[in-house]
Amino acid sequence: MAEIPTISNTATLQKYLALPQKGAVIAEYIWVDASGGVRSKCKTLAKKPESYKDLSEWNFDGSSTDQAPGDNSDVYLRPVAMYPDPFRLGDNVLVLAECWMSDGKPNSFNFRHDAEVLMEKHAEHEFWFGLEQEYTLLDAVGWPYGWPKNGFPAPQGPYYCGVGTGKVFCRDIVEAHYKACLYSGLNISGTNAEVMPAQWEYQIGPCTGIELGDHMWMSRFMLHRVAEDFGAKVTFAPKPIPGNWNGAGLHSNVSTKETRAEGGMKAIERHMESLAKRHKEHMAVYGEGNEARMTGAHETASYDKFTWGIANRGASVRVNRQCADEGKGYFEDRRPASNADPYQITGMIVETLCGKVEGTDIHKKSTEVSAVEQDMPVVMSKP
Repeated sequence: MAEIPTISNTATLQKYLALPQKGAVIAEYIWVDASGGVRSKCKTLAKKPESYKDLSEWNFDGSSTDQAPGDNSDVYLRPVAMYPDPFRLGDNVLVLAECWMSDGKPNSFNFRHDAEVLMEKHAEHEFWFGLEQEYTLLDAVGWPYGWPKNGFPAPQGPYYCGVGTGKVFCRDIVEAHYKACLYSGLNISGTNAEVMPAQWEYQIGPCTGIELGDHMWMSRFMLHRVAEDFGAKVTFAPKPIPGNWNGAGLHSNVSTKETRAEGGMKAIERHMESLAKRHKEHMAVYGEGNEARMTGAHETASYDKFTWGIANRGASVRVNRQCADEGKGYFEDRRPASNADPYQITGMIVETLCGKVEGTDIHKKSTEVSAVEQDMPVVMSKP
């Protein structure tokens, strides 16, 4: 028997959302869990906070999220950013929080802390980031939305930036998410349908420093919340459907004060040499299951070697042709998978290009470089 999707009864909810709160404010605290997902819980405030600094520390049961053992389960939520709530409206807010332990140390899955330390140490380089978040929308049984049951749609070709019934699916979810992000002040710069049907992309940025990761995680939370209303599931799996279907990435666009200056192409070339030397370290934090996506086909490079090129979407890193012609600009790291942590991506890039900061570990619980990865060849390919 087919599973019946559970769709939020949004029309009925509206009469309750319209009820006055008599001066009280709802703050929904949001954090990143051990599996790279988002969790949240709400609390009532007596008045509207003017800044995240007005918000108190809170806690949750980390043993229920695999972020702490049962005998020391309290994990503390420290607010780091605050946004207007697009779901409840009014003075209600969404609160992004870091996870900390009772000994005063960041939780093992708190990648934001070390990324921010790295970015503050190397702030003189003025990093700008822009990430392209691809994702796939699934129906209640976990099959791509709009695909034939027990079958497949027509081959890829008409779906990328497509318009019209049969070419795109769930545009209502995409539009609702776009507006929610704009309402909350997230720096969402665009969206488009992707190569595989039911796959979409939106872009966050350009943002400076740690703000990119903050906006990306909040946008992911909002995407899941919006999809609830439509009975759809969101997956950031890098290869949701095996075979001749595109995977999903988190292409990361990067520039610095030096790459944006006249003659910046020389700085970009130096950065390529640095990225090549630490390819295996980057791949270790660039997402789970990325090997299935990065096969050298479907606009990806090979997982086990580093290449770069001008306007080459089959390279590990692509330099935009206009940037090459102008001799300055940015580069696009195409290796990160769609489920990668944006704090780890941006933190690792800063560390590789500018140097490690004592006491930081952008890997933490993510990985140790395996013996297999240590044998990876690094291939430098220039146009």
